[in-house]
Amino acid sequence: MDALDLARWQFGVTTVYHFLFVPLTIGLGVFVAGLQTAWYRTGKAHYLSLTKFFGKLFLINFAMGVVTGIVQEFQFGMNWSEYSTFVGDVFGAPLALEALLAFFLESTFLGLWIFGWDRLPKRIHLAAIWAAVIGSNLSAYFILAANAWMKHPVGYEVVNGRARMNDLWAVLTNSTALAQIPHVVAAAFVVAGGFVLAVSGYRILRERGVGLTGRPVTGAGSAIDGDTTVPLRRRTDMWRTSLRGALVMTALAGVVVAGTGDLSGQLLREQQPMKLAAAEGLTRDTDGAPFSLVPGVEVPGMLSLLAAHDPGATVQGVDDIQRRYEQQFGPADYTPNLPVVFWSFRVMIGFGMATVGLSVLGLWLTRKRRGRAGGRRTRNLGGTGAGSAGVGNGAAPPVPSWFARACVLALPLPTAAIIAGWLLSEIGRQPWTVQGELLTAASVSPGVSLTEVAISLSVFTVLYGVLALAEAVLMVRHVKAGPEQPPATPDHAIAAADPDAVRRTPTLMY
Repeated sequence: MDALDLARWQFGVTTVYHFLFVPLTIGLGVFVAGLQTAWYRTGKAHYLSLTKFFGKLFLINFAMGVVTGIVQEFQFGMNWSEYSTFVGDVFGAPLALEALLAFFLESTFLGLWIFGWDRLPKRIHLAAIWAAVIGSNLSAYFILAANAWMKHPVGYEVVNGRARMNDLWAVLTNSTALAQIPHVVAAAFVVAGGFVLAVSGYRILRERGVGLTGRPVTGAGSAIDGDTTVPLRRRTDMWRTSLRGALVMTALAGVVVAGTGDLSGQLLREQQPMKLAAAEGLTRDTDGAPFSLVPGVEVPGMLSLLAAHDPGATVQGVDDIQRRYEQQFGPADYTPNLPVVFWSFRVMIGFGMATVGLSVLGLWLTRKRRGRAGGRRTRNLGGTGAGSAGVGNGAAPPVPSWFARACVLALPLPTAAIIAGWLLSEIGRQPWTVQGELLTAASVSPGVSLTEVAISLSVFTVLYGVLALAEAVLMVRHVKAGPEQPPATPDHAIAAADPDAVRRTPTLMY
């Protein structure tokens, strides 16, 4: 093992860790803004409670994302100076736009939102959270556009061994970027949707006094959180609202992920054929290439259909591409880590489809149903405190406890899927840092020793472990505590009197 190997491990570990927070921040921010918009338009107190509850989770996650992202900047200069020298003139523009425009927009208006409760008019306060989430999505756009350039470099020329940008618009509208950006952002909404589903499912079970195993836990219903003033049905209806919103967001985002994933597959066939071949483990150029669900179980012609919308199309194989690359770029091993790429592809698809499938099932289970006139009785939906509910014409049924448990248990799936997608994207590009231009072996800093990288990797591992524990404790503690109690004065009365009134409550959110 040399410094290059450890530098790759360090960048991979820190980036995957950082990527745990970024997708959740992107999707959860929009979800919180949507909840606050619903409160502004309807004046219903439960929307305010949900806004503040999920808003605090959003802020905890945002802070962790900022802290862990700073490390990436230093690694470019310290471990990957040759890479930074080559791409600096190209990356300067999109990264400057990300920092000066997107991140400053996001952080400034997020600060106004945090400290603007009880101080800003409701309309301005709502605009602040929307400006913040727009900034986070712009930030994602510029970062992903720079990343897409590494896979399909355009709008540049090489001068004295350095890439020099000559067309910013070409970089920002790179065909790879236009497919990758909506794919990753939509996947972020799936991650956030899965998170909200898990939290809402947990709260529903907690209100009913039911554990994940289906057995009653200490206390039941309102006794758990000490709130005996709000009926059980009203509280579970509040969490049903957040769960339904997450179901809709996850299902719609899943459609976008599938569509943009299809487009990305076609671009891979043209721009990164080695990654496509490695994702299937295809060794030779093949007409009508199959797709392996698992080793030994193949769907004939499926890979060709996915890559070219033609079940008989030719897909290049790893060995044949290796031979052609040696002729084009010189002797070297141009094959990525085949097992990692192969299984990352299947984890991404399998876990992503499972999450979206869960959301579609949830929409069906929680749909409004037509019952007999006067309502009908439904069976107890999950243990102590759940009771039974009358379902009349157009009534919304309660969330089954078994489905709430499934939402909690499915929490890791969307995050594992998006991490696997990142591994597929970045490891599949190896041994290039910039496709066709700069090899990874030529990108590492020549003056950094194995010992220095080992020390920094060890420090980051310990530090990130502590941060992960702190994040988990804060998140779990907040989820268990539940939301603030709604104000005594109905919000709809305040909104009706003055939509822009400064709202006064006994306690602040932060």
